Amino acid sequence: MGIKTALPAAEVGLYSLVLSGALAYAGRGLLEASQAPLLDVCCVWGPGRGGHNGPVVPAAVAGPLCGPLYGLTLGPALALSWPRPGQPCLIQTGPSNLLAEVLFHGGSGFTVLRCTSFALESCAHPDRRYSLADLLKYNFYLPFFFFGPIMTFDRFHAQVSQVEPVRREGELWRIRAQAGLSVVAIVAVDIFFHFFYILTIPSDLKFANRLPDSALAGLAYSNLVYDWVKAAVLFGVVNTVARLDHLDPPQPPKCITALYVFAETHFDRGINDWLCKYVYDHIGGKHSSVIPELGATVATFAITTLWLGPCDIVYLWSCLNCFGLNFELWVQKLAEWGPLAHIEASLSEQMSRRVRAIFGAMNFWAIIMYNLVSLNSLEFTELVAQRLLLRGEGQGIQYVPGVSVEDSDLLKCPYCTTVPQGLIRENQSSGERTVTGLGGWRCSQTP
Repeated sequence: MGIKTALPAAEVGLYSLVLSGALAYAGRGLLEASQAPLLDVCCVWGPGRGGHNGPVVPAAVAGPLCGPLYGLTLGPALALSWPRPGQPCLIQTGPSNLLAEVLFHGGSGFTVLRCTSFALESCAHPDRRYSLADLLKYNFYLPFFFFGPIMTFDRFHAQVSQVEPVRREGELWRIRAQAGLSVVAIVAVDIFFHFFYILTIPSDLKFANRLPDSALAGLAYSNLVYDWVKAAVLFGVVNTVARLDHLDPPQPPKCITALYVFAETHFDRGINDWLCKYVYDHIGGKHSSVIPELGATVATFAITTLWLGPCDIVYLWSCLNCFGLNFELWVQKLAEWGPLAHIEASLSEQMSRRVRAIFGAMNFWAIIMYNLVSLNSLEFTELVAQRLLLRGEGQGIQYVPGVSVEDSDLLKCPYCTTVPQGLIRENQSSGERTVTGLGGWRCSQTP
């Protein structure tokens, strides 16, 4: 995408230095906000859900490991719960098993895509006569079953049908290196979450609004980086197992920092390849005409919406990213228009790349804002847009001892096992200290 002419090394180094400095400055603001007494740490290692940090990446990695055990128990469980003639269906009651729900819905969702791929490939190649055993192998290959990545049936069938698969020289070393890198990434993210509450802070808009502009921009950016890291670690672990089976699975997603076009924005290469093969490329062709491109993107995001589960946030996310894809083509067509094309032709390739980089930077932030809607919340996205585009600097994080902020909604935490870092108010007459948790609960301490 774009012009590939190399820029001078000194110029690239300067850009890298500016980017590193901006990230460090934003990170400093986030670290100060995360260490403010307003934040309660009792939920940091709790369930990773909604606006709570939680060990999401370790849980995501533990999912595939628990998957084989869940798969082994799934068959007997279904057999025991299936209603027999004259007997009521056996239904278990009790607290919901979150991991079981995630595994069930994940396996069911990817099963829909795999069965659709099998059906389409069977219709496209009736001479190949695929069997039921081919479908079962494809759908129930355990490393891919619950969380993906998804492989189209033709690719999977071609790879598992090799009579004597040959491993390339140094392949085992690269597999071990990938496994080690995944472990390092898990530890690094866990440590990062201990100091930076990037998922917790957006849950309290009043607190987030007090952040400086740099910290707020870094918070929005880090939410997308977190989702990319989560996907990269999850698929890295699964791909390591698949590569031991002589498969060539889809690679982890492209780093969010390297994205500047909507056409390359995806957090799952497998689903992206599936949609491109059966919908986007099939309808859009070479993606050079406005009307076919519009039809291709609308059909692609319509199917994506149905697969994700129709709701207001998914509708908005689909419409924004559909518009982003089409807007890129409109801008490209405008750039090819006579006067503008003549102006660009008069520039050197390096200068043309710099001009394109300016538009790419704006597109990069459009990608962040459009995807922040689904990765965090619409309210937080509106706050970021208003602050960065309209209003400007926040009030700053301030803490006055002896003052309790009663109306803060940060961290509604039911897991008060230790005294949290809430706001403390002392009763001057009795000496009682009340720790006001930021979800309405209180813990009283009498000396």
